Amino acid sequence: MKRIYILLVLCIALSISAFAKKELNIGSYNIRLLTKVDYEHNDGWDQRRNILCDLIRFQNFDAFGAQEVTHPQLEDMLQRLPDYEYEGVGRDDGAQKGEYSPVFYNKTRFKKLGGGTFWLSETPDKVSFGWDAVCRRVCSYVHLKDKETKQEFWFFNAHLDHRGTTARKEAVKLIVAKIAELAGKTDNIVVTGDFNVSQFSEAYETMVGSQKLVDAYTVAKARFAPGGTFNGWDASNFTISRIDHIFVGKGTEVSRYGELTYHYWLGEKISDAEFRAAPTDIKAEKREVHCPSDHYPINAWITFPKKK
Repeated sequence: MKRIYILLVLCIALSISAFAKKELNIGSYNIRLLTKVDYEHNDGWDQRRNILCDLIRFQNFDAFGAQEVTHPQLEDMLQRLPDYEYEGVGRDDGAQKGEYSPVFYNKTRFKKLGGGTFWLSETPDKVSFGWDAVCRRVCSYVHLKDKETKQEFWFFNAHLDHRGTTARKEAVKLIVAKIAELAGKTDNIVVTGDFNVSQFSEAYETMVGSQKLVDAYTVAKARFAPGGTFNGWDASNFTISRIDHIFVGKGTEVSRYGELTYHYWLGEKISDAEFRAAPTDIKAEKREVHCPSDHYPINAWITFPKKK
């Protein structure tokens, strides 16, 4: 009888563990569009796509928002990241033309329940420019269900205009309104993106002042964020301005937040390396230091609030 009781307790414990909420590893990454000018500095897409996708695969995001993704880049990423599906369209025709702001998600973990794209403009349901923006801008979103925990959540990903001040302010208001319209009362929300505004801006204050969202950076229990998120292709550049953000619904726990300041080496030897202190067996050389993109990716480990 005692043996049966122990087995029953173990079965219950395992069952509870199986349905326990698990952390989600969320990311945001402006990958820099495919453009010929970058090849002049050895930062062309063909020169960095493998290491950029290796970085994503290593971080093993459950879901992440990407920005400045052209269709050829999208195809390259899907080929190199076979565990992911995406939601999103090109901003210039609602199909494949222009940059995407796609949400990538692990198709083995999540079931897609719905999704779409709206334009950051006065006419969000059709291809359009918004306010004083110099480019068409979009927000793509997906409604996902965790196959293991059965938990549902909404993931929004946007790229705001880099010039139009009014466009950024109004786009944030639209995103907040669309979250309320599409996701309803749930707090299971993630919003990522290159907002082209820092944590000191009015548009940022609109997001965190919405009574719906908080900055994952601010509420994280542990944080690695030594600087800003834009590097301009140079790892020695420093700023405190964070223009890439991860917002989550209020009540969401954020155990860790990271600014992933990765770089790599490229090209031929420039000179012998000089170390201040090193084992004698190390033979090294100086080479060009490159970043996989002109933005650093960011990530947050989150747990949505329990159902009331």
